[in-house]
Amino acid sequence: MKPTVVSADVLFEDHRAQLKWEWVAGLGASERRFDEVAVRAARSGADLVGYLNYIHPYRVQILGQREIAYLTNATADDCARRISRIVTLEPPVLVLTDGQAAPEALVSMCERAQIPMFATLEPSAFVIDVLRAYLSKHFAERTSMHGVFMDILGLGVLITGESGLGKSELGLELISRGNGLVADDAVDLYRINQTTIEGRCPELLQNLLEVRGIGLLDIRAIFGETAVRRKMRLKLIVHLVRRETLERDYERLPYEPLVQDVLGVPIRKAVIQVVAGRNIAVLVEAAVRNTILQLRGVDTYQDFVERHRRAMEKDG
Repeated sequence: MKPTVVSADVLFEDHRAQLKWEWVAGLGASERRFDEVAVRAARSGADLVGYLNYIHPYRVQILGQREIAYLTNATADDCARRISRIVTLEPPVLVLTDGQAAPEALVSMCERAQIPMFATLEPSAFVIDVLRAYLSKHFAERTSMHGVFMDILGLGVLITGESGLGKSELGLELISRGNGLVADDAVDLYRINQTTIEGRCPELLQNLLEVRGIGLLDIRAIFGETAVRRKMRLKLIVHLVRRETLERDYERLPYEPLVQDVLGVPIRKAVIQVVAGRNIAVLVEAAVRNTILQLRGVDTYQDFVERHRRAMEKDG
C-alpha cells in the first residue's frame, strides 16, 4: 500500500497543541507536501527530520541555536549565501526551535521560495523526536488483512482462518473472558520499525464486531471501555483450519515454530483445528500463554526433545 502524503498545514495543525508553534513565514505554501522522491529515498519517516545539513535534502530542517548562529555569524555575503543554499535542499518545512528569532533574510527567503517556517520555544531534540515519531508512523509500510485482531492476555493476536469457522464468534467469547478487541473483519497493519508491526482498526469499523445471526455489536457500549483497544503490536497469528486442512498442510508437532511474513517481519503463528465440541477460546489463550513463554526464552518442545535425548542415553 502506497504511503500517504502529508502537507505543511496538516503537520502544523496536528502539533499545534504539543509544540505550541507559530507559522512565521511561507503561509502561502500551506499545501506544500513531502515530495515522493523524499519518501522513497528515506529508509523511514524518521529520516525525513533532522538538523540543518546541506547534504541531506528534502527533510524538515530544524534550526536551533547553533544553526541560527551559523546562518547569522559571518559576513553579510556569507550569511546571504548560506541562507540561499537552503532553497537547494527543497525542505518541505523549516522549524525554528529553542525560542530563536527568525533572521529577516531567512524570512524573506522563505516568502520568496514559498517554504513554510514554524517557530517554537521547545528544544530542538524534543521537536525532532516528536516529528520523527509522527512521520515514521505516517509513512510506515502498510497493508490490510482479514481477521479479528485482539489484545489477549496483553499480547496482540490476529485471528485468521477459512470462511465460516466462527472467527467473530470466537472473538466475542474471548471478549467475554476479559480480553480486548482492536478490529474485526479488516485490520490495518503498519511496520513502524524494522521489527515491529502495529495493528489498528479502520475508523469506519471502530468498536464494532459482526456476528452472524445477530448483526453488528458495539463492543464498547456492551462491555465497556476496557473491552476495546485503539492499537496493539502484532505478536501472534492464530490461524483456524478445518481438520482436512490441518492433516494435509501442517505437521502435528513442528520442529521449528511456525512463522508468517507480514510486511517483511516474521510473526509467530499457531494453527488450531476447529471441530464441534472443542473450546477454541481456551485453546487460543493456551497458545498465547505458550507464545509468551517462548518470547521469554522458554521452548517447551525443545525442552521435551532434550529430555527425550537424555532418557535415550540413560537407557542405552
